[in-house]
Amino acid sequence: MTVQLLINIAVGVALVVYIGARQLRWRPFDRARVWRMPAILAIVGLISLSTSAKGLRVGPIDVTLIAVELAFAVVLGLIMGRITVFRRAAAPDDKGNVLESRSGGLGMTLWIALIAVRIGIDVAGSALGAHLLTATGVILLTIAANRAASALVLDSRMPRAVTATA
Repeated sequence: MTVQLLINIAVGVALVVYIGARQLRWRPFDRARVWRMPAILAIVGLISLSTSAKGLRVGPIDVTLIAVELAFAVVLGLIMGRITVFRRAAAPDDKGNVLESRSGGLGMTLWIALIAVRIGIDVAGSALGAHLLTATGVILLTIAANRAASALVLDSRMPRAVTATA
């Protein structure tokens, strides 16, 4: 096992556990928060990708498989945003948010599907000679794309007045 593979596994497991737990439980809905994670992951992913791409030969297989992976992540993110359920919280949280959200078991299932497809594409890409595809930055960008697509749907579904403090 290479160090890069171990880092990828550690990042993957940490994100699966964190996001998976968030899918299953009710949490305060905050517009700023739903955009924060995708923004952070995208920035870190781009930085990581720029450093790991140095010296690698990026071929059409890399580009094609990364595009397929990102498209799949976006589609699942749109679905995750659509299936998310909202409810009124018993009391506003410390930021005044009065709604809670969760995507439940179906959201968790879609999240696991995204990870399974990511692993499948990674294995196929390695067999086809793709090198950039296996970089940690691509993993982070895939998750960022998924979370951003979900945030886009969630943000569009909620009227501004509902989350404001009364």
